[in-house]
Amino acid sequence: MWDARGCARDVEPGATPLIAVGTVTALYRYPVKSMLGEPLVSVVVNRTGLSGDRTHAVLDETGAIGSAKHPRKWGSLLGCRSRVAEDDAVEVELPDRTVYTAGDPDLDDRLSKLLGRQVRVSASAPDHSRLERAVPEYEGGVPDAVRASASVDGTGEKITVGKVASGTFFDFGRVHLVTTSSLTTLRSAHPASDFDSRRFRPNLLVDTGELPAFAEDSWQGGRLRVGEALFRVLVPTPRCVVPTLHHGELKADPGIMRAIAREHRVPVYDLGRLACFGVYLDVLEPGAVRLGAAVTRVDES
Repeated sequence: MWDARGCARDVEPGATPLIAVGTVTALYRYPVKSMLGEPLVSVVVNRTGLSGDRTHAVLDETGAIGSAKHPRKWGSLLGCRSRVAEDDAVEVELPDRTVYTAGDPDLDDRLSKLLGRQVRVSASAPDHSRLERAVPEYEGGVPDAVRASASVDGTGEKITVGKVASGTFFDFGRVHLVTTSSLTTLRSAHPASDFDSRRFRPNLLVDTGELPAFAEDSWQGGRLRVGEALFRVLVPTPRCVVPTLHHGELKADPGIMRAIAREHRVPVYDLGRLACFGVYLDVLEPGAVRLGAAVTRVDES
């Protein structure tokens, strides 16, 4: 049987209705926050997200967590790549292709030179850490109340200051999902911009076939089975300046976020209408996820 959006639906007597929405077409994790990550063929999802994802971050002496959301201060991190080695150590490849292991003092020295101040790679979030975000000029980039309270820091950037999720290096949800339907629509509406999925740093890129753009908005509050893992869909993902920045071989594209702000501003909690793309997930049941895994909505009605 099929639902109104053309999605296959399991309606066997006594069974929990399942609505097929797509398949996993790419998997990524980012062992060090705001560095480039690594593509995966399969991964174990545990209660805290994808195994090995955002286990480390770069910290400076003020307690600020390295985040490319403040590009004048931390944007150089997007020139570095992080990965999990076979022995589970986290490795960092610098822009000159040299590789160091997290915890190596030489890595901290090299990153300090790259960023122009003393920093270190840490596997634990300090109790009083700060996360700084640049305030974009386009409407819907931040809540109006936050914009009004922003201040200019020593870099000359207007920023806001907040925190990460307690005890972690995650901004909010533990897993981030993006759909091909939404990407395709944005590419068609704004062909001059480069809507490469990697700009949005998803954990899961889901091929949603003929589903309409931003169908994922309607999944909010529901459950999503991806391979063996079960997730709760939390909220559409408010976007920051990061997708517009230089990512490895992807050149800076300042039009990306203005395009999203024009095409897709939606209510997020009590924060007003924000420019969003993708959805945040939390983990309900751990399990393995592989490329090609089915993605289904678990109907709770």
